[in-house]
Amino acid sequence: MNFETAAIHAGQEADPRTGAVVSPIYQVSTFKQDGVGGLRAGYEYARSGNPTRDALEECLAALENGTHAFATSSGLAAEDLLLRTVLRPGDHLVVPIDAYGGSYRLFARVLAPWGVEHTAVDQSDLAAVSAAIVPGKTKVIWTETPTNPLLSISDISALAKIAHDAGALLVVDNTFASPYLQRPLDLGADAVVHSTTKYLGGHSDVVGGAIIVKEPKLAESIGYNHNAMGPVAGPFDAWLVLRGAKTLAVRMDRHCENARAVVDFLVVHERVSEVRYPGLVTHPGHEIAKRQMRDFGGMVSFRVRGGVEAALQVCKRVELFTLAESLGGVESLIEHPGKMTHASVAGSLLEVPDDLIRLSVGLEHKDDLIADLAQALS
Repeated sequence: MNFETAAIHAGQEADPRTGAVVSPIYQVSTFKQDGVGGLRAGYEYARSGNPTRDALEECLAALENGTHAFATSSGLAAEDLLLRTVLRPGDHLVVPIDAYGGSYRLFARVLAPWGVEHTAVDQSDLAAVSAAIVPGKTKVIWTETPTNPLLSISDISALAKIAHDAGALLVVDNTFASPYLQRPLDLGADAVVHSTTKYLGGHSDVVGGAIIVKEPKLAESIGYNHNAMGPVAGPFDAWLVLRGAKTLAVRMDRHCENARAVVDFLVVHERVSEVRYPGLVTHPGHEIAKRQMRDFGGMVSFRVRGGVEAALQVCKRVELFTLAESLGGVESLIEHPGKMTHASVAGSLLEVPDDLIRLSVGLEHKDDLIADLAQALS
């Protein structure tokens, strides 16, 4: 089944009782039992299972070409659930030098006091990744590709080999690419995580996360903790992400088209000192991105001449781009990572340049987006 078809049909058969074409929202906390232990369709309590969440999980598993998916209350809830399932005090993980600030906060402020150590390296440097492995202790290589916010690219297949040779798992945060543009499980990854708040939801109206895996024992362990720890997606949130997933393919095509136009404008602008976008042939990860991605995505980062004050002025002057955190919605967003999404990494190895601006290029007409950036940079 092709991606576009799976997005609309996987897990979404017409309701058997009413014939409803769209999966219903089962906004319930508990289910009537026909006698003690006599469960109707296997449901007893909504933390343990809900038909709306099940529909989303089946769809997400199909989109990532996995076998099991787990929908969570946020992207960070998915990360925490996965890492607390596979790691124990004394373990070690390797993370990107430019990881998402919220992920780094989880590694450094939550897992570190629990006894889990981490090493941050440039994961485009495979030798550096190998050197960061602590024999017998490294249990996870955690990667983002493209990374947030510098849009660095890592070779998923190569990282999978390094991880597996060390007896570790490779986990890929696939939020920026979405399953439409990249399928890490097909490239050797053991688990994929998403903030479904972003491209999968697509409309800036839901917060959610997901884990997708193939290996049955790993799925069993995650599933047990999903219920035991309880970071589950609520039925309405699950329904919103499921609705968003139906249009993911067509939205991503427009995100990519608009991002290319914005990049073409920025690379020749006199006030822009650097543009980071994996679709540029000058991007150091371009050839890897071309090999493992369908297209290059809707995220663009750039640096402006004049330092932090100049960057803040651009963020202030835009009129069509909305100054806000998050990404992946139909509307275009602009942010200053150093003072917004990545403030938590200030002073660390993961600190981002203070003249960096991140764009989530939306679905507006590309000419209007370029005109807005032109006046903000003037």
